[in-house]
Amino acid sequence: MAVVETRSLTKVFKEGELGAVNSVNLETREGEFLVFLGPSGSGKTTLLRMIAGLETPTSGEILIGGRVVNELSPRDRRIAMVFQSYALYPHLSVYKNIAFPLKAQKVKKDLHKQKVEWAASLLGIGALLDRKPRELSGGERQRVALARAIVREPAVFLLDEPLSNLDAKLRASAREELERFHRRVGTTTIYVTHDQVEAMAMGDRVLVLNKGVVHQLGTPTEVYDNPADTFVATFLGSPPMNLAELSDVIVGFRPEHFRPVSSVNGEAVAFRFKVENIEYLGSEWIVSGTPASGKLGGQKVFSRLNSAQDLSLGGTYDFAVPQRELKFFDRSTEKRVEPKVVSWQ
Repeated sequence: MAVVETRSLTKVFKEGELGAVNSVNLETREGEFLVFLGPSGSGKTTLLRMIAGLETPTSGEILIGGRVVNELSPRDRRIAMVFQSYALYPHLSVYKNIAFPLKAQKVKKDLHKQKVEWAASLLGIGALLDRKPRELSGGERQRVALARAIVREPAVFLLDEPLSNLDAKLRASAREELERFHRRVGTTTIYVTHDQVEAMAMGDRVLVLNKGVVHQLGTPTEVYDNPADTFVATFLGSPPMNLAELSDVIVGFRPEHFRPVSSVNGEAVAFRFKVENIEYLGSEWIVSGTPASGKLGGQKVFSRLNSAQDLSLGGTYDFAVPQRELKFFDRSTEKRVEPKVVSWQ
């Protein structure tokens, strides 16, 4: 295991333009599962590829296990990377795919069988060693790619959206397998995804990026419950956090906290809410509409409810948000600030 650290890490692809990654400072914890989360073009894959040695930084330093590795080749950084496509050799058997890094590292041939079988057993693919990749399911290919990575016994695993090519059902089971795999090996792992469900479910911590800038680094609970700015607030959650502009401040509240007033306990902000759309999603209802009066009038807001059977389209109802669930952001910087007393009317 090892700690990965970046210091003011920057990557500019075209001079005069904003960098794909801009002065990123981060430090993993030994053995943690850290997720890079952000939309397409946020810089998360570029950041991962610089750590791997597949992209050269414009400036800044990368340290793995306390050692600056900027000038080291990917092979010498003690990392193993799993790509979105898995990058398996189609003409080689599973056994030879897993053994390939050992050959590249010039590991003694009499040790290959022992190491391959160890990695394969760890991932439950010992019975597949004679097959070719085309004979495997997507989930099995993923496990082969992981076995090929672990056979090198790296200090750090780097995974670039390894589940994105799987269908929804297989994705869920593959996610569980990845979590079990990490618990077994305990190796520091950095995982790139644009899928917030994966990030929240798998990450010990989540690094939220946009346009090459780090917006927040924290546990899934921290980034969801206490977003550092309006980008994090609206990127995480479906529907995203409701944001309402009130004088010099933006007030945010999650849809699950915006409910009929009769179901809200304690000090709360209440207002009339006109229902304009209702979506039934099986386990929950998503209700959207506009406040009927006050400073929120005309601003669309969402509510997530366990039941919406008492609501009808076009109806107006008393809804409320607990005071403790309100988040406040500065209008100019869009960064979270301490709670304020604001006028809703």
